[in-house]
Amino acid sequence: MKLLLKIHNKERNHVNLQRKRKYYRRVSKSSSSSAGKNSSCAVSSEASYNARTGRNNQSRGLPSPEHSSVLRQERYFLYGALILFTIIAFSTALYFVINQSQSNSSPSQPEILFGNNYVSGTIPNLGNGHLVIDRQNWGAQSEARGPYPLQHPTPYVLITHIGVQSTPCVDMYRCSIKMRTIQDAAVAEQSLPDISNNFYLGGDGFIYVGRGWDTANAYANHTLSVCFMGDYVRYEPNDKQFSALDHLLAHGVAKDYLTKDYKLVAHNQTRTTRSPGPYIYERISKLPRWSPCGSPGYSACGAEIGLPTVWAQDYPKKTVTSNHPPTVNQADV
Repeated sequence: MKLLLKIHNKERNHVNLQRKRKYYRRVSKSSSSSAGKNSSCAVSSEASYNARTGRNNQSRGLPSPEHSSVLRQERYFLYGALILFTIIAFSTALYFVINQSQSNSSPSQPEILFGNNYVSGTIPNLGNGHLVIDRQNWGAQSEARGPYPLQHPTPYVLITHIGVQSTPCVDMYRCSIKMRTIQDAAVAEQSLPDISNNFYLGGDGFIYVGRGWDTANAYANHTLSVCFMGDYVRYEPNDKQFSALDHLLAHGVAKDYLTKDYKLVAHNQTRTTRSPGPYIYERISKLPRWSPCGSPGYSACGAEIGLPTVWAQDYPKKTVTSNHPPTVNQADV
C-alpha cells in the first residue's frame, strides 16, 4: 500500500508540473510581446544561465518517459497481485465452508469389525461378515420354546420363506422387528409354541437364530429348517443370503449338527405350498446337496427314515391328514 501511495504522489506531482510548464509558456509569450528587447535579453540571459548550470524550469522535477513506464508496470503488477490474492483467499474460504457443511450433514459411520470377538451362546460369528444374531439380541419372547429336542446329526435341511407379501429386510434393526413380529404371529395366531424355523436369513447377510440347533422346528424332526426372510414369489434373494446359507451349513457339518451327506429340500417338496418361492427354488435346485424327493416320480422326502408325508409336526393335528397339508400355517404360503 505504501508503494501505491508513492506512485500516486509521483503521478500527482507530474500533473502539477505539466500545469506549471503550460503557465510558464503563457507568461513567456506575454512577456516577449510587451517587454521588447530588454525582456528578450533577460530571457536570453536566463536561458544562457540555465544552459550553463544545466537547469530547466519547465522540466525540473518531471519524471522521464522511461521512469513513467516503470511506474506503470509496477502499478499493474501490484494490481494483479492483489487480484490474485483475493481470488486465492475467496477460493480457500469457500473450500472450507463446503467441507464443513458436508461433514456436519454426513456424520462418519462407526467402523464395523468382524472377528472372533462376537459372543454367542448358540454359534460363533461365521466370518465373511455373517453375524449370528441370537434370540436375546433380536428380542424374542423368553418363555417361548419348541416342545421337541433336535437330534444330531440331522440328515435333512429344509428351505422356506416367510411369504404373505413380506418385503425383505435390509438391516439388523428391521430384521429384528420382523423376527419378533413373526414369533408373535406364530404364538398368538397359529397356536405354535415358538417361531417356526431354526434359522432365518436376513437381506443384510446376517443369520437370526430361531429355534437354533438343539430344538426341532415346526415341520419335522430330523430336519433343520432355514427361512429366507421375505416373499420370494415376488422378490429375488440376494447373494449375501446364499453366502450366509453356505456358511451356516458348513458350520453345521463341521460341528456335527448335520450329517456330512445331508439332503437339501424345498418346502414345496414336503407339502402343497408356494414356499420358498420360485426365485429361491430355482437356485437351490442347482446346489449339489439338493434332493429331488417329493417331486413327481420320486419318493416322499424323509420316507427312508420314517418321516411323515406332510411335514407339519407342531401344527394342530386335527387339520393334518395324510393326503392334505395343514391349512393353519399362513406364514409360509
